[in-house]
Amino acid sequence: MKLYRFLTGPDDSGFCHKVTAALNKGWELHGSPSLTYDPVLGKTYCGQAVVKEVEGKDYDPSIKLGEQ
Repeated sequence: MKLYRFLTGPDDSGFCHKVTAALNKGWELHGSPSLTYDPVLGKTYCGQAVVKEVEGKDYDPSIKLGEQ
């Protein structure tokens, strides 16, 4: 089965650590990262899609993607 996640968070080192952790668990980057700015809060937010192929399992909506 092929899994997809979209990681999001503030543009800070915590977001980079989130993506790095996913990469080290076998996820792969999918497409380009995205950025958006919230003028009310004065903050920039990041997003990055990641995908992972998991053999021998069938998709079930109840699975926790981050634990795969």
